Amino acid sequence: MENLDKNKIEKIVKTRKQAHGYYLQKSKVYQSFVDMEQETYTNGDLSKKQKELIAIGISVVINCESCMEWHIKQAIDDGATEGEIIEAIEVGIEMSGGPGTASARFAMNVLEYYKTDK
Repeated sequence: MENLDKNKIEKIVKTRKQAHGYYLQKSKVYQSFVDMEQETYTNGDLSKKQKELIAIGISVVINCESCMEWHIKQAIDDGATEGEIIEAIEVGIEMSGGPGTASARFAMNVLEYYKTDK
């Protein structure tokens, strides 16, 4: 695929990892979200793979690029096929608090920018 923007995907991964470490140290609310995420994506009546596929559909609906990258990678790691992922992309359901963490990454950058400027 010629138009694949590898740099953008790699930047999303790098920024997520940076923000994850930052907020784990500085935010109890973020830690609570991580705990909820870990509990949510365990095998139950739905498998972890099925939950990741649902999240892919939600991520597409809300246009969260970081969410798409994360949940597609997790689904692949859990054994999802390309066909399953394509079908998940077609799913339109409501998503909860995850997008807030993506927006919080930009807020982190702004805070750090002004903090070091003074």
